[in-house]
Amino acid sequence: MAIYLEPNNVLDHMFNACTTDQISEFIPEKRGFRIHGHSTTVRLERAFWNVLEVMAAEQDLVLPELIQRIHDHCLVANDKNLASCLRVICLKYMNIYT
Repeated sequence: MAIYLEPNNVLDHMFNACTTDQISEFIPEKRGFRIHGHSTTVRLERAFWNVLEVMAAEQDLVLPELIQRIHDHCLVANDKNLASCLRVICLKYMNIYT
C-alpha cells in the first residue's frame, strides 16, 4: 500500500511520525555478539535493531547469525565498520523489500 505525499511535504510527514511515543526508536542500544569466536559490541538505534530482527526472522536465522553473515559479506567493502554496514543493510532492505 503506497502513501501519497504531496511534493515538498515529505519532511513534514516524517516529523509528524517522530512523536514522543516513538522516542525509544532513536535511543542507541548496545548488543554483544560473538563473531567467529571473537566478542564484539554493536551500538545501533532501536529502529535498526527492529529491522534486523525482522530480517533474521524472514531468513530463519537468529540475530547473531544474521549479524555474522552481514559481517562476512559487508566488511570487505567497508573497512571494518560493522555498525555502518548494518545501518546501510537496513536501509537497503527497507527500500527494496518493504
